[in-house]
Amino acid sequence: MELDERAEDLASDLGVDKEEVKADLQNLVEYSVPIDEAVQSLRRKYGDGASGGSETPSSKDVAEITPEDSSVTVTGIVLTAGKRSIRYQGSDHVIVEGRLADETGTIDYTAWEDFGLSPGETITAGNAGVREWDGEPELNLGESTSLSFLEESLEVPDQIGGDAQLADLQTGDRAVTIEVSVLECERKTIDGRDGETDILSGVFGDESGRLPFTNWEPAPEIEEGGSVRIENAYVQEFRGVPEVNVSEFSTVTALEREIDVGSDTATMDIGDAVATGGVYDVEVVGNLLAVRDGSGLIQRCPECYRVIQKGQCRTHGDVDGIDDLRVKAILDDGTGAVTVVLDDELTARVYGGTLEDALEQAREAMDQEVVAETIRERIVGREYRVRGHLSVDEYGANLDAEIFEESDDDPAARATAFLEEVDA
Repeated sequence: MELDERAEDLASDLGVDKEEVKADLQNLVEYSVPIDEAVQSLRRKYGDGASGGSETPSSKDVAEITPEDSSVTVTGIVLTAGKRSIRYQGSDHVIVEGRLADETGTIDYTAWEDFGLSPGETITAGNAGVREWDGEPELNLGESTSLSFLEESLEVPDQIGGDAQLADLQTGDRAVTIEVSVLECERKTIDGRDGETDILSGVFGDESGRLPFTNWEPAPEIEEGGSVRIENAYVQEFRGVPEVNVSEFSTVTALEREIDVGSDTATMDIGDAVATGGVYDVEVVGNLLAVRDGSGLIQRCPECYRVIQKGQCRTHGDVDGIDDLRVKAILDDGTGAVTVVLDDELTARVYGGTLEDALEQAREAMDQEVVAETIRERIVGREYRVRGHLSVDEYGANLDAEIFEESDDDPAARATAFLEEVDA
């Protein structure tokens, strides 16, 4: 009878329908929310200012929430919900994270308590904390949050569930579901937070493009040449580009059908590409303005494979360097500039000789810079089409090239097209 009495008193205080309040109160109590806390949650939901002497967070639509809000009450549909283990204050903690939506927009959330969230459920989260993440507001649902499940569903324009294609994924996405082909896969042993651990790393592909991945708990279904469906993956930045992360909470299912992998890549102006902050697979076209220092014949550390200067590695000190070929060149298309990095194979191609040829040329000239000069004469001032992986950091934009070919575009035709566009 206590529930009936509390519902009647609450409905009278708030001026709302008793049966509606009773149904909400029953849902909360059945979810093991203490009745006093459930009453306060409903007071916040229906806009009552009473909160036992403290200020009640205002109810807001998702689109109204800003990083300046300390806490809010919000009602929305759970679009995605995925578990992940993180290291927090020195210990492992399982969180649930995903995206919430109402009629006005969507917002990311992190639940630090097990509220039993599932995609498709409509909830009211009272006293949900707000923090700024990557410039956007994010909800934090913790022990001070009162959460109720509503029977009525909201009409939202967003798709429930995390189904996505690789080209749509961005750093920070969570609880995503993808169906991909495993293009590359390698088992590695790394120094993890709990010591040495085995992981899988490689490249996924689908019709929209390709992205690198790391599988932190190696799944037998993930093997090169296979096709898999992965539920509850998340995306983090690695070396300046988005990377799919598959955790122990991800569900990996082998697919009997093949996943077609698109051969096309995004072709962008350099300025637009750099503005993205990092693209795994992109193609740009521009004029090669200069070959930077540190190109041509170089030496690398045998331990970490970094480029060394005068036999000195910044990490390992005095070492016997390994000879190698590399080009770092400036490509510009008028909208921006990027440093294009060619590996040993592409460098040998533009140099027109092997590593042994480069070493012989350097010995004859008694100067290893002669190799870089030869490369400059061959490529500077020409227009190139470059495809590869773009990363952007505080040192600038770098494009690790997989394809480096002289452009076959007609400059006069492009200039004419540009003038026609301007005239239009």
